[in-house]
Amino acid sequence: MSEQDSILTERQGDILIVTLNRPHAKNAVDPETARKLAETFVAFDRDENTKVAVFMGAHGTFCAGADLKAVGSGNFGELPDPQTPIDPYDGSAPMGPSYLRLSKPVIGAISGYAVAGGLELSLWCDMRVVEEDTVFGVFCRRWGVPLIDGGTVRLPRLIGHSNAMDLILTGRPVHADEAKLMGLANRVVPNGSAREAAIALAEQITRFPQQCMLNDRRSAYEQWDLSFDKAMANEARLGRMTLESGETVAGAQRFASGRGRGGSFDDL
Repeated sequence: MSEQDSILTERQGDILIVTLNRPHAKNAVDPETARKLAETFVAFDRDENTKVAVFMGAHGTFCAGADLKAVGSGNFGELPDPQTPIDPYDGSAPMGPSYLRLSKPVIGAISGYAVAGGLELSLWCDMRVVEEDTVFGVFCRRWGVPLIDGGTVRLPRLIGHSNAMDLILTGRPVHADEAKLMGLANRVVPNGSAREAAIALAEQITRFPQQCMLNDRRSAYEQWDLSFDKAMANEARLGRMTLESGETVAGAQRFASGRGRGGSFDDL
């Protein structure tokens, strides 16, 4: 691919690595990049040969948010219709994939700034592997640019309402160590190593029985929309699908043969 491509992709076994590549704008997303980013993740979800995606930014920065030069010209890209429910399979959010509810995991490899819409893209990921110099923040608070890519929804769900209000109301920077304490970062790694650490985590995930893992992941997401009783019933439904697939019996037989003893993850 040309270095001018705003979205770079790379296959590494079962893993797709997706990289924002707009160094002149600190990987800020303009409408065209948002469209390409959404298309990339829709294609990933449909590709039977990939199991996990790693999402990162090039040149030491994850994403500085929406491209304010485009916003300043009145070009907001796709905007949600307030009269229409959000479609979880719609890739037309202002930042690209933010409305998508994928069937497979995405791991964020976060470095430098993940702010404003870039923070929202990081929240969209299932997990965040964060370098020590990473800064999160609702920096768009300064300019009257709203959180419109799930920030006011995902942030309270991930880190709790009180912490979310702190970030949303003040726009202040949150560094990696505090992000880890809040639950915003899942792992903190040395500078320059987020990509490698995220790929290693993705490789670990690809080794597990996939239907079981994906059904459990699906239940964890779908429970937010359901009452407790309905969420438990949905968990049972998805669990039954796993049991009936044969994965569980096969896994139990591997354990009985001597694998995975003592809590080992090395010999699955």
